[in-house]
Amino acid sequence: MKNVLILGANGQIAQWVVKTSAKHQDIEQTLFIRNPEKVTGEEPANAKVVIGNVLNKKLLQQAMSDQDIVYANLAGEDLEIQAKSIIAAMQKAGVKRLMFVLSLGIYDEIPGKFGEWNDAIIGEPLKYYRRTADIIEASGLDYTILRPAWLTDEDEDEVDEDSTENGEVALSGVEDGVVELDSMTVRELTSLANSYSLETKNLKTKTQLIKAIQEHVE
Repeated sequence: MKNVLILGANGQIAQWVVKTSAKHQDIEQTLFIRNPEKVTGEEPANAKVVIGNVLNKKLLQQAMSDQDIVYANLAGEDLEIQAKSIIAAMQKAGVKRLMFVLSLGIYDEIPGKFGEWNDAIIGEPLKYYRRTADIIEASGLDYTILRPAWLTDEDEDEVDEDSTENGEVALSGVEDGVVELDSMTVRELTSLANSYSLETKNLKTKTQLIKAIQEHVE
């Protein structure tokens, strides 16, 4: 049996973790939720709910007891402080395994125009996400830092988009809003396609990637 503490359990990604974990009889979930209004009463049978803030050291320490894995799906300008609180509670409880959701771009690893656009849209949060990553990396814990790209549950992407007839795609935040697809590398195009949640497994060439992106934004 694995005991999993899910911090920020009502987050968009965390909800998928909760749903998936509900299918496994060998997992016991503790759902740590800050806002009691987010408790639906339809939580999985293998889950118990704790209402509170991770900055409440006493409550967090109690929730940390007997856990095997901590999954953190948190946000906010005080994310570094939250991370320090979590790490301290884990170290005190002897819990070693941490999975922490941050963001694509914290290592300035995104090339080209897509990287410029990503920085323009979420550049400020990336700063404290990176500082949080540094804290986690120095913790001595067995950690995994998750860096998701742009995800949405909606039918349309959360970025403003349009297409033109000359191989360009308009994205807010990059120069005058236009990305020239022909000038991008395969790696850059693949990153852009992934941000649209496109299936890129069978898209091996620039032509295939450009066609898929243009068809998506038309």
